[in-house]
Amino acid sequence: MHYVSTRATSASAARNPQRFSDILLGGLAPDGGLYLPADYPQVTGAELDAWRGLSYAELAYEILRKFATDIPDADLKALTSKTYTPEVYRNARADESSEEITPLRVLEDGAQGKLILQGLSNGPTLAFKDMAMQLLGNLFEYALAKNGDELNIFGATSGDTGSAAEYAMRGKRGVKVFMLSPHAKMSAFQTAQMFSLQDPNIFNIAVEGVFDDCQDMVKAVSNDLEFKARHRIGTVNSINWARVVAQVVYYFRGYLKATTSNAQKVSFTVPSGNFGNICAGHIARMMGLPIAKLVVATNENNVLDEFFRTGVYRVRKPSETFHTSSPSMDISKASNFERFVYDLVGRDAERTHALFRKVDTQGGFDLSGAPGSDGDEFKRVAEYGFVSGCSTHEDRLATIREVFDDYDITIDTHTADGIKVAREHIEPGIPMIVLETALAAKFNETILEALGMDAARPAGFENIEALPQRFIVMKPDVALMKAYIAERSGR
Repeated sequence: MHYVSTRATSASAARNPQRFSDILLGGLAPDGGLYLPADYPQVTGAELDAWRGLSYAELAYEILRKFATDIPDADLKALTSKTYTPEVYRNARADESSEEITPLRVLEDGAQGKLILQGLSNGPTLAFKDMAMQLLGNLFEYALAKNGDELNIFGATSGDTGSAAEYAMRGKRGVKVFMLSPHAKMSAFQTAQMFSLQDPNIFNIAVEGVFDDCQDMVKAVSNDLEFKARHRIGTVNSINWARVVAQVVYYFRGYLKATTSNAQKVSFTVPSGNFGNICAGHIARMMGLPIAKLVVATNENNVLDEFFRTGVYRVRKPSETFHTSSPSMDISKASNFERFVYDLVGRDAERTHALFRKVDTQGGFDLSGAPGSDGDEFKRVAEYGFVSGCSTHEDRLATIREVFDDYDITIDTHTADGIKVAREHIEPGIPMIVLETALAAKFNETILEALGMDAARPAGFENIEALPQRFIVMKPDVALMKAYIAERSGR
């Protein structure tokens, strides 16, 4: 299995595909593109049948070995076995088994269709990001120990990526984490979960701006190839291929648990901001998983919904980006969207590069086929199963109340966005699986507004906001950020 960049326009780049281990510790390709497999591995019906009885760790091994072909099987099996255990994913609700890792719960099963919630919040930081990040931490430690090397992780978070990365990397030999977040724009729980860490290898930087400012700084540093090489800069954002492919596993898991026959199809609804989570669903579908629809659910920052309705991708300015009650989706420039566009335009790297240059220079592109547009590829979106919808603050309040009243389940704000949009696209005979984003406790301010009471918290998180916090505040200045990393990187 080899990997190519979405912007590999030169003959030399095309002739030098990379292995999984070559791209594991990095983020962007040297040309500024994102890595994807040269060809998607295919899954047969016989394999799906054989995988139905596997544990989550065993399933992760079977899927990941198709992508990480240069890691010895025994090592990969040991890594997945170490990662996906009930001890790591122990924060299950009282009526769920942590053995399941990602348990399914049927919410509705009637004439309109079947609505299922897939739990992804049982990890250490109570969010779906743990599903990939815990594996990434073990993969990084494995690769660094093998080469006797060190790594400085530089990432950005709108809420959950940061804590998931820091909890996965804390105490890892040879790893330091520099994590950017938008100052005063995360929930109190998310902020405390990150900033209360006192580990000497963790550095939290609150940026005076929005998430897109943080993400732009990560890309700017990643595109400085000399600085990146000298200071051994890696990333855990979803531009990192290993993180995306680890998320592919729970799509297979959800399908296998929701169906009894490979003749059946399911649909998935995914709360979406940076397009990484649903990009994993796109990859699963390209591998042959029987997915009918991939439903993109956005909040008021509806850039992706606008594209999947109209074919116009229009990035918002920071001043136009709303601060909402589902803050992890307060994103107007979706990094992983480039991976899908690369497939949408027939894996034409030159065209992909030109379109995203236009994003940088003009703020977007238009594939609707209308006069004066940049192309007509939007007509092919249906071939990939994508549809979309958006949700507002009032919508999520209403959905949180409905789910609590009807099923005695307290959902977080992002999952509420997902359920609201899922109901708009549900079909009889095709189960609709909504991917949970996080436990409701991480967004208690809105739960209190919706239900008039606090969300329940797992043991150990009762007074997290009262813990001492360690972070610095910085302007969105790339030069300042580079100086900060250089002073602390050890190089």
